[in-house]
Amino acid sequence: MKLVVVGAGTMGSGIAYSSAMAGYDVVVVEQDRKFLEQGMRRIEEYVEKGLARGIIDKVKAAETRSRLKGTIDYGEACQNVDIVVEAVFEDPRVKEEVFARLDQVSPQKAILASNTSSISITKLASSTKRPEKVLGLHFFNPVPTMKLVELIKGKHTSEETVAAASRFVQTLGKTVVQSADHTGFIVNRALMPFINECAKLLDESVASRDDIDKAFVLGTNHPMGPLQLADFIGNDVVLSTLKVLEGEYGACFRPAKSLVSMVAQGRLGRKTKKGFYEY
Repeated sequence: MKLVVVGAGTMGSGIAYSSAMAGYDVVVVEQDRKFLEQGMRRIEEYVEKGLARGIIDKVKAAETRSRLKGTIDYGEACQNVDIVVEAVFEDPRVKEEVFARLDQVSPQKAILASNTSSISITKLASSTKRPEKVLGLHFFNPVPTMKLVELIKGKHTSEETVAAASRFVQTLGKTVVQSADHTGFIVNRALMPFINECAKLLDESVASRDDIDKAFVLGTNHPMGPLQLADFIGNDVVLSTLKVLEGEYGACFRPAKSLVSMVAQGRLGRKTKKGFYEY
């Protein structure tokens, strides 16, 4: 089976690596050579980490590398593709443009999936002439180690598409949970307001950054604090998701001032070495 991943950022590179590891031929598509090269280096880092940690051997590493290709040509990438997973920035307009383009260059048999964490699948599907073949497959970061994938069925998604996509996810060693097509789905509908309220606690000087995080690590047994988690996800991603949720559900999802300010300053978290914390 041939897989195309559109977008070679943190999520796209993780999906590409995990799929190649599982035996799929994978083509990664980016908008320009610079981003493509960065993404392919990111995938190579996953391979090197796997070798260093003894998760894979040299033979498995070579096999994985041989299944991966990169291009900036959508038409070339999507020839004879079976599944396309879109993993571009969390912006409805950007994703709709990508889906319209994918619909034009992909064979009619191809399933078009979005890694969106919040945007309506039905809306994305309306950009295509194959809404029955469109669904959401929301992976979690870091993709190689996180076991969950949210599967979101749009208004017109066929049961055949759901079954095929579920089988694909399971071959990656991951578990599927299915969500209705409501903005935010399961995890981010609850997680993003949680992170946002913790940022508001900081804004209102209710507690320090460290004490907010310690409270949830030690009081609720979370593996990391909510502000650390925001840095890990990317404060820009948190902010954009909250804006989508705010547009759907109203002011209760309005982003905290600290999140807006940090993103404006380029303090996006771990990927920029600065966020709520410095790295």
